[in-house]
Amino acid sequence: MKEFQTVLFLCTGNFYRSRYAEAWFNFQACGYGLHWRAESRGFRPHLATEDLSHWAADRLDQSGIARSLTSTKPAKVTAEDLAESSLVIAMREAEHAPMVAKQFPKWTNRIRYWDICDIDETTPETALPQIESEVDKLVRNLRLGHAYGRNCDVLIEF
Repeated sequence: MKEFQTVLFLCTGNFYRSRYAEAWFNFQACGYGLHWRAESRGFRPHLATEDLSHWAADRLDQSGIARSLTSTKPAKVTAEDLAESSLVIAMREAEHAPMVAKQFPKWTNRIRYWDICDIDETTPETALPQIESEVDKLVRNLRLGHAYGRNCDVLIEF
């Protein structure tokens, strides 16, 4: 039996949205004593221009959240990452569902999507609080012993 359940956050480059979600989740989970931890990966981490987006790093610093609660560098998602995770959440369906379908077709109906736009469509001042809100809702549900699956009307019990 695993000591911790794992939530895997996915985005394109794995240096901004998914990494921020990973750190925010790990901070919240630790604070509530949840037996969960977050990891993050990207579909195209080679596009990352920084190890961690300065927008995410600055907000973590302002919130007093240690950068050590996220990975040190962007990493590409693998089939093993998906299989080993209890819950997989991609940052934006319109952006990431096609990548899932192309790279991991068996996972198309097993990933939950949020609607957090990337920096080219919305500002960090909008996106980062949205991530915090979604993570906070997720943590509340996990504290109750469940989370929403692919469809928001389907609860998965843990």
